[in-house]
Amino acid sequence: MSKPLTKAEEQVMQVLWKLESAYLKDIVDEMPAPKPHSNTIATIIKILIDKGYINHEVHGRVHCYAPVISKEEYSSSSIKTLVEGYFEGSFSDVVSFMVKQKDLKVADLELLLQEIKKKK
Repeated sequence: MSKPLTKAEEQVMQVLWKLESAYLKDIVDEMPAPKPHSNTIATIIKILIDKGYINHEVHGRVHCYAPVISKEEYSSSSIKTLVEGYFEGSFSDVVSFMVKQKDLKVADLELLLQEIKKKK
């Protein structure tokens, strides 16, 4: 994966993942309030192109933008980076941490176990 996304870059990517492809105006329209200025979004888009997250096609005088990386690919890579950085690569340590923090309940653990069993 390319360089990690900033919060603002991730917001733009969320919009592009939702729309699949869009013009600058479409992206600005989909941004949460308070909506950033279109020049701000254009700058973020340029950065995302440089980072390799999106590409564009020219249609006359306007550009249509589309994600290069899927939301699933980005999520997977982000989670792996988090686990490696904070939990020494151990997903079981993540689960233990979440149980201790009371963020993960027994019913959630049972669902996870069912998913793991399906994969075998």
